[in-house]
Amino acid sequence: MTMLQIKGLNTYYGESHILRDVDMNINQGEMVCLIGRNGVGKTTLLKSLIGLLTPRRGEIIFNGDLVNRKQPHQRARSGIGYVPQGREIIPYLTVEENLQLGLEALPGGLAKHKKIDELVYELFPVLKQFLDRKGGDLSGGQQQQLAIARALLGKPKLLLLDEPTEGIQPNIVQDIESAVKRIISETGVGVLLVEQHLHFVRQADRYYAMQRGGIVANGPTSELSKAVVEKFLSV
Repeated sequence: MTMLQIKGLNTYYGESHILRDVDMNINQGEMVCLIGRNGVGKTTLLKSLIGLLTPRRGEIIFNGDLVNRKQPHQRARSGIGYVPQGREIIPYLTVEENLQLGLEALPGGLAKHKKIDELVYELFPVLKQFLDRKGGDLSGGQQQQLAIARALLGKPKLLLLDEPTEGIQPNIVQDIESAVKRIISETGVGVLLVEQHLHFVRQADRYYAMQRGGIVANGPTSELSKAVVEKFLSV
C-alpha cells in the first residue's frame, strides 16, 4: 500500500532552485534510502515533506491526502515523524522532558497523553538509565537515540531520518540500525532514510539517488552496484 507519493516537487531557497521535479513513493512498512553527495538536496526534501519548507510546485500526498498546505505540527499529528540532521534535542531539558515533547504529536498532545511507551526503553535502554540527565550532557550517539525515541512517541506512520549515523561511534550505529529494523517489523512504519553509511543503506528495501536536486537513479538496494555506490556515497 502506497503511503507517500511525491509528484514533480520543486523547492527553492530564495531564488536558488534546489529540488527539481522530484518523484518518489514509499509503501507502508518499507524502508527507502535516499543517497547522494552533500549539497544535492536530500535535507531540503525532508524539510519539504515535514513542512519546514514550502515547495513552489508539485504535490506531497500522504495516506491519500494532499499535505502541501499543512503546517509542520499538522503533518506530525497526521503521522509524519521527523528526526533532523544534528538531532536537535533540547540540551537544557532532561531526557524525560525531551521524550515528553514527542507526545505533542499525538492527538490531544501532552494535555491528554502522559505515559511514555516502554518500547522506546526497550529499543534504547540507556535512555531509561538517564531520564534525569540533561539532554546536552549525553554523548552524540545517546542524543541520536533520544531524537529517534522522541519521534517514535508521536506514533508516526512515516519516519523521516536525516543522517542518523553521522558522527556516531560504530557500536551505536549498529544499535540504531537494529532499532530501526525492529520499529519497522513491529509497527509497520514506513521509513525514509538519508544516509551515507553503506551498511545501513543496504538494510533498506529500495534506494533513490539524488544529484543536483533531481532523482537520477532508483531500484532495489539488492541491485545497488559498486558504480552507483562510488558515484553517490563516496566523499
